[in-house]
Amino acid sequence: MDHHFRDIHIGTLIKKRVAESEIEISRICNLLACTVQEAEHMFSQKDLPTDVLLKWSRLLEYDFFRLYSQHLILYAPPSSVDYNKTTEENKKKSTLPQFRKNLYTKEIIEFMLEKIRKREMTMRQVMDKYKIPKTTLYKWMKKY
Repeated sequence: MDHHFRDIHIGTLIKKRVAESEIEISRICNLLACTVQEAEHMFSQKDLPTDVLLKWSRLLEYDFFRLYSQHLILYAPPSSVDYNKTTEENKKKSTLPQFRKNLYTKEIIEFMLEKIRKREMTMRQVMDKYKIPKTTLYKWMKKY
């Protein structure tokens, strides 16, 4: 599971989702306004423009953007604990939407807990590396 978030090859993942969804390539091409060759070419691409990825996400009913969010959570955690806190100072600096919490999916939580269970990481290492509060980690341990 970890490798999907570390090195994302979006074309391959889209191709897998297409196979799972069993949607005919001709229907896909019709909805995306592309040729079969163009669709096949997209399957070979490591990256795709966001507007194209949004179309694929809608068509295949799968949030491909979440893969990138999970990558950020696992491999580029915030450098400070105050990263997600909205202060008056932060509000003035950016007109972009502010998000209060990271999106921890069940897969991400299980990934972190598996590291602990397999003794690949200690609880302290998980808390430090991924900036998970102690209480949150204990809640996960209890729940999962």
